[in-house]
Amino acid sequence: MNSLKMSRRAAIGGGAVAVAAPLVVDSAAMGLGEAPPIERLRIGLIGCGGMGRANLANCAKGADVDVVGLCDVWQGRLDETGRQYPKAEKYRDYRKLLERKDIDGVIIATPPHWHCRQAVDACEAEKDIYLQKPMTLHLGESLAVRNAVRRHKRISQVGTQIHASENYRRVVELVRSGQLGPIGCVRTFNVQNQGIEGLGRETAPALPPDLDWELWIGPAPMRPYCTNLALSSFHHGSFFAYSGGWTPGMAPHIIDLPVWALDLGCPTMVACSGGRYIISDEGDVPDVQEILWQYPKLTMTWSQSMVNSYGFDLHGEPQPRRRLGIYFHGVNGTMYCNYGMFKVIPEGSRMDGMEPPKPSIAPSPGHERQWLDAIKSRVAPDCCVDYHVRVDIPLVLGNLSYVLGRSIRFDPATESIVGDDEAARRAIPEYRAPWKFPAEYLKPA
Repeated sequence: MNSLKMSRRAAIGGGAVAVAAPLVVDSAAMGLGEAPPIERLRIGLIGCGGMGRANLANCAKGADVDVVGLCDVWQGRLDETGRQYPKAEKYRDYRKLLERKDIDGVIIATPPHWHCRQAVDACEAEKDIYLQKPMTLHLGESLAVRNAVRRHKRISQVGTQIHASENYRRVVELVRSGQLGPIGCVRTFNVQNQGIEGLGRETAPALPPDLDWELWIGPAPMRPYCTNLALSSFHHGSFFAYSGGWTPGMAPHIIDLPVWALDLGCPTMVACSGGRYIISDEGDVPDVQEILWQYPKLTMTWSQSMVNSYGFDLHGEPQPRRRLGIYFHGVNGTMYCNYGMFKVIPEGSRMDGMEPPKPSIAPSPGHERQWLDAIKSRVAPDCCVDYHVRVDIPLVLGNLSYVLGRSIRFDPATESIVGDDEAARRAIPEYRAPWKFPAEYLKPA
């Protein structure tokens, strides 16, 4: 339990785990139309890896849900998932699953380089989407997914399930209460230690006979099969073209909290420094990455390390492991927090006599369940892409700044990069033929 008493020496602590938040956008505002009479929801899964199966299991708990379609380019994973849902049809090509008229929504839990193309295709097929994070890897993809969801009036939810926790709700309430005073700086971090060896190196890996490598690669650059790349989301997090690295892999969960609590829009300037300094394995992502985002009257930073796991106030036992956290620095005090706790350190006596606000943000029914309910009601859920684009754009611009080696100016009003033609060009990816980037969705309808 946490103490909720304040004095110049005491600190506030806050709650634990479990449930989403109210960016409640009504159907009229989103142009989603009237809610159709749906009694049972028919759901499909694209990407039968660990996270996709977990999302599907959470959906399948609902008595009103039928799992009717499964898709994966790896036959073994497809068959394994199919044994859990024997009534579901199995597909190797996601486009075949999307052709079905009887599917209401699809979970997209493929590697990140696939997210944009598959999300847009699902919208065009009139399917509502639960899209795993990172939402996209490029600014052009961020806008394309958001605009496709709008144009086709789809319900969407991005898989930042920590947003649904009770602890995040308490942090948001405290920040918005004003008790910390004006907040001029937010610091966020995620660290781990893979050692110099990283994931290691494999000589002459054999392509599994049940894996369609051509379709696994899809719109990304073709390369020889690599076990470390294909094995899991943890592993492909070390390969830049297919995941963007650990910043888009973990930061969506972490910067989501300040974006929500402070109602941040998009940054006006992004600068990233980092490199692959230490790790020597098959991967190519930066093992150290620092990002600075400039907002009106606020600076937010991100610190990412794959070669040192020191966690500041949130460190705990001195053993290497993944650690993460957020600091809100206010005039009256600093709050630091992670997924399951928060603590406030007052600035002298500035918070004497203050009491934590009473809980006001309603509990979530669960991140996936909220998406299912939204399919029925046509009321956008908390982490719809219209909200999550404010989380995604800072991250994709951070990676672009890293690639270019310079800062980027961004105009939130026009959603465009300012004064840097090369950056603007490289913000729109080139897909490997025959796949095409959905450029028709770069501008809102």
